[in-house]
Amino acid sequence: MDELFRIPVGKWAETGLDWVIANLGAFFDGLKAFFAQFYNALDWVLSTPPFWAVIIVLAALAFWLKGWKLSLGTILGFLLIYGMNQWDNAMDSLALVLVASLVAVVISVPLGIASAKSTTVSNIVKPVMDFLQTMPAFVYLIPVLLLLGIGPVPGIVATIVFALAPGARFTELGIRSVDSEVVEAGQAFGASPMRILRQIQIPLAMPTIMAGINQIIMLSLSMVVIAGMVGAGGLGGAVYSALTGLNTPLGVESGLAVVVLAIFLDRITASLTHAKKHVSA
Repeated sequence: MDELFRIPVGKWAETGLDWVIANLGAFFDGLKAFFAQFYNALDWVLSTPPFWAVIIVLAALAFWLKGWKLSLGTILGFLLIYGMNQWDNAMDSLALVLVASLVAVVISVPLGIASAKSTTVSNIVKPVMDFLQTMPAFVYLIPVLLLLGIGPVPGIVATIVFALAPGARFTELGIRSVDSEVVEAGQAFGASPMRILRQIQIPLAMPTIMAGINQIIMLSLSMVVIAGMVGAGGLGGAVYSALTGLNTPLGVESGLAVVVLAIFLDRITASLTHAKKHVSA
């Protein structure tokens, strides 16, 4: 069937990417080095100690935040990961998720605050977040691979881009949901806008902000398998190997390890949210 007209959006994107590669190569080389060092350092911290030492630390964290039930579940879950011979892969994936989540939080929370403070910023940020969240994750991998090559770094960057949206959205929602009378009371006492933000709005909005951070972590973990396709390794690489080789045992074991990590991270961040609620109360 003949086309009435053709809009070469793809060619325009390719031209723009070629320009970025030609003119901003040094910047992306530095970005790659930064993320690689960050990831390698955290991966070393998680992978170097004996598995039982890491489990004790994680279980102690779970006990401190939630109690003995989560602590016991943490011990059993991570022992299962070790017993399935997925410990190294799980630590690699946990390091990737933590790096991507931390960077996504550092970017998205200030964006959400700026959006809550300015309608103009909000009108700009919202469609950008819509675009990032609805664009298929595989599409991110094409420019990221061209700019950053193979390895964990492109997986980290693609994960950051994919996970940004909920952090910005929830932060804006939390700040805007703060009772206006409380803000007006602060203004009446002569508090500056920055002090009102720091001492009134952010503390009261913290449960909502923490819910957004929880979503960032969950979305980051959902990108583990896709990151494995670009050489990031970890559980994503194991799942991808199982898929390409039709290896059912490996697929089940690596998939279960992802589930254990997801439950642990979800419960930990949920516990932090409840802790923040008690503090604000």
